[in-house]
Amino acid sequence: MKARVAAKVDADYSAERALIEAAQRERGRFADLYEANFERVYAYVVRRVRDRDEAQDVTADVFHLALKSLPRFEWRGVPFAAWLFRIAANEIADRSKSIAKRRAHEREALFETPDEHGGVAAGFEEAERRGRLFKLVERLPRDQSRVIVMRFAEQKSIREIATSLARSEGSIKQLQFRAMQNLRVRLGDSNG
Repeated sequence: MKARVAAKVDADYSAERALIEAAQRERGRFADLYEANFERVYAYVVRRVRDRDEAQDVTADVFHLALKSLPRFEWRGVPFAAWLFRIAANEIADRSKSIAKRRAHEREALFETPDEHGGVAAGFEEAERRGRLFKLVERLPRDQSRVIVMRFAEQKSIREIATSLARSEGSIKQLQFRAMQNLRVRLGDSNG
């Protein structure tokens, strides 16, 4: 029985190694690795992120990074999914650090709001409004939030954002559209 299990494991590793080598030779073959590992990676991410949209974005980024890094991947007899899990863990950690930095920066920016009438009350009202908006932007899925910050706070063009995030202009426009829809819904909820 043990010999049969060991033979199956060896066959599985051989098949996986063949898929990896084929994808390294021909990028189009990466789809086979994607199909074989998507559910495991998504399940891993969604347990840690707990937001469906963000989990989808993180999972997409994991496979994008894996495809980009595949030529440097070296087979060491460990399941390919372990490498994908490591990429996912790093991506989740990077996103957490980025969110923490953005929150600190936004808190600083709140107190730099000038009062156009010289009064303290108007300045606080503007700071509160910005604070609510920043919190709503923070709650967006990471990629949507990143696009909104880059587009409106950093005043970058769609093309600049696409280049910076290594995505198509169409996907950036879609992320911005989805983010604006989410913000409208959330603004309606917070005003009601």
